[in-house]
Amino acid sequence: MKKGILVLAAVTLAFVSCKEDATSKIKSENVAAASERDEAAKKFPVMTFENAEHDFGTISEGDIVETVFKFTNTGNAPLTIVNAKGSCGCTVPQYPKDKVINPGDSGEMKVKFNSAGKPNQQQKNVTITANTETGREIIKIKAFVTPDPEKQKQRDERAAKAKAAQQQAGQ
Repeated sequence: MKKGILVLAAVTLAFVSCKEDATSKIKSENVAAASERDEAAKKFPVMTFENAEHDFGTISEGDIVETVFKFTNTGNAPLTIVNAKGSCGCTVPQYPKDKVINPGDSGEMKVKFNSAGKPNQQQKNVTITANTETGREIIKIKAFVTPDPEKQKQRDERAAKAKAAQQQAGQ
């Protein structure tokens, strides 16, 4: 009985689904519109930086330095920057908000770095969220921060106390 119902259902499905040729339902104007959409989807803006990395060289702890990253939209669609964020709170980018940068046009992104409490070699990233093909672009800053002697002495004292406390707890 069950086999008979399954065979009947399969035969009915075969007759109902094969009535018309599906290709006859496709309109040529729909194919053309889909092709245009596919072509438009391949067009992206491209952020091309004059320099994607800046080295401040040697600076003193506590210095606040800044640089400007210049870029051009070398793509074939308008560029919109949605966000720009530094890899830590000491790195603050300023980007053109609510501005569309058309193909061939240029823009600037200012990046400030506060070296307070950041001795020795530093490298920070700024991640830019934009409507580029990858969705994210990265620019970098770096500097060697000469430690402030007084602050370094305080850091060394804290480290020595922590090490002594750790040794005492381990005994």
